[in-house]
Amino acid sequence: MPGRLLAFVGRATQSSSSSKLDHINTINPPLLPPYSVSPPPRQRSIEQSSMEHLKRHSLGGRHHSDKKSPRVEPHKPAKLSMIIESPPLLFYASPQNSTGALLSGRLKLDVTDPAVTVDAFEMQLLATATTKKPVAKECRECATQTSEIHKWTILTDPVALKKGEHQYPFSSLLPGHLPATTHGSVALLDYHLFATATTSTGEKITLNHVIDIKRAILPPTTDKHSVRIFPPTNLTATVKLPGVVYPIGDFKVEMRIQGIVTKKTDSQTQWRLRKLQWKIEEIQKSVSPACAKHTSRLGGDNKGIAHEDMRVIAHEDIKTGWKTDFSAGNIEVEFNAAMDPRRNPICNVESENGMSVRHILVIEMVVSEEWAPLKKLNQPTPTGSARVLRTQFNLLLTERGGMGISWDEEQPPMYEDVPASPPGYAAPVTVEDYSGDLTELDHEVERLSLGS
Repeated sequence: MPGRLLAFVGRATQSSSSSKLDHINTINPPLLPPYSVSPPPRQRSIEQSSMEHLKRHSLGGRHHSDKKSPRVEPHKPAKLSMIIESPPLLFYASPQNSTGALLSGRLKLDVTDPAVTVDAFEMQLLATATTKKPVAKECRECATQTSEIHKWTILTDPVALKKGEHQYPFSSLLPGHLPATTHGSVALLDYHLFATATTSTGEKITLNHVIDIKRAILPPTTDKHSVRIFPPTNLTATVKLPGVVYPIGDFKVEMRIQGIVTKKTDSQTQWRLRKLQWKIEEIQKSVSPACAKHTSRLGGDNKGIAHEDMRVIAHEDIKTGWKTDFSAGNIEVEFNAAMDPRRNPICNVESENGMSVRHILVIEMVVSEEWAPLKKLNQPTPTGSARVLRTQFNLLLTERGGMGISWDEEQPPMYEDVPASPPGYAAPVTVEDYSGDLTELDHEVERLSLGS
């Protein structure tokens, strides 16, 4: 779909101005060469082959081989690797209510030289947003924007390390409002850990580790009920849908159509359902901002081009399977819908940079009108009138929670959960407080000592 020029500050807002840059042409990848259908060359004799070989040597001179020498990697005094100890990063609940997920692991610095001095050692958690339709096609800054989420300073002072493996733990609680990792048709959002160790000689040892962040929204206790009215008819549809749906697995849709019968003095008109079609649409939106060099193309700073793409990720035609009751005046419809896993559906996402993914369930029904006398209701006559009833519902596509535990449930007690003071204890009894004869007290002490 064509793009739209818009100005955004923090979150993208639509602008009424248009630009010639709305249509961005994409370059198709080169196709593979077609298979040859010509017959193979004829087999030549050994003598002809040897004579031609000598002739080529005499005319062409020394024969050079086309094989390239293997590339030798430069020597590194150390190598970096990483071990992730925390479970998969899964945010529970919506971005407004999620507390995030814990990321923890260990950085391994394997020193290969006898000794090396590390002046600085740090790691960053970066978020990279990539648009597939940048303002300038050949500009890397227009296509990719990187922001820092968290930074670890592992070593602050120079440290001399001997040969061997050295491990450094790290951990952080990722905020729950971050959007999940998304690979869409118009934009991509990725997260990765980038570690850099700088030696005393100025050599940098780097490591780039990609992490995957997902979000799971827990289903509500009750299903979602919606009512749709189709004027100018008296038809009303009541639809029951689950609160959340998943990329794998089906979900049930229950619908009741009421008002299908209109009675008169000696006859009645009724609507009969002939065909039902449902489909699930995935709508992706993104904003392509311009870098500092190409802001003049859009007329100033804080502007970008909005892009939108819609695709159908599931559909089905249903011609039978519902129950029609003209005496009660309703039609009961029930069917199972599911995402097509071959289309790689993307879960719902909402980001501040203008990227969003949402899903819509579209239901279309074809109904035809019939006329029947009250004395012969089993002999209806088609009137030739038909209508197409179309309605849509928003779907919340999310990942399954699985066996994971929310950070709210696994975190230790907070200070505000601890009472203000420790519990009180009874005052100890001393000899001075005991009035009267001490014989009874001696008997009690002797009894305790015998019992022990």
